[in-house]
Amino acid sequence: MLPPLLPLFPLPTVVLFPGVFLPLHIFEPRYKQMVTKALEGDRIIGMTLLKPGHEEAYEGRPPVFTPGCAGLITHVERQNDGGFNLILRGLSKFRIDEEEPPTDGVLYRIAHVTPLDEEVVTADRAPLREERRRLEGMLAPSLLNEGGSRLPRDMADDDLVNALSQYLDLEPVEKQALLERHGPLARCRTLVELIEMKLLMQRQPDSGKLH
Repeated sequence: MLPPLLPLFPLPTVVLFPGVFLPLHIFEPRYKQMVTKALEGDRIIGMTLLKPGHEEAYEGRPPVFTPGCAGLITHVERQNDGGFNLILRGLSKFRIDEEEPPTDGVLYRIAHVTPLDEEVVTADRAPLREERRRLEGMLAPSLLNEGGSRLPRDMADDDLVNALSQYLDLEPVEKQALLERHGPLARCRTLVELIEMKLLMQRQPDSGKLH
């Protein structure tokens, strides 16, 4: 269960998904303060993606996408300069309802949030497994090494979909769109469509590669 108030860590290129691990290097003073406070409490912070055009207002409170993902600090290394190297584990999606107004002495943003449940219901399990097979079939050629496929066969369907959504070489706004899908089945279907589009583009001259 998420706390009703979350410290926010908005970034321009990072989207966190439930159940997925994310390494972070913390060096800005406001986020050093945020992490220090989180480590004194429940160790939970809210990851959000900055909206395009945030650059001029980055030092202030630029707009963010309201759906985000809370992460639990599972590992921390304190640096000599007061910064941190962290590992976050995605816990739960949330929606930002409203932000707290700026408070003297608090450098980071804090928001009232509502958790967004993504439990896979029984009716979705069979279609999710089928969509996973489609996804694995599409990605297998690009995820093969000498030892065979790098796709973990024993990973739960929803965990695999979330991990691929986070780790594949996609644009941040594409990852945000995946996060905003309602549950792993819808996310997997959207990911399949997105990869189909990118594979089609690869067949065109001067197109990029999907890693």
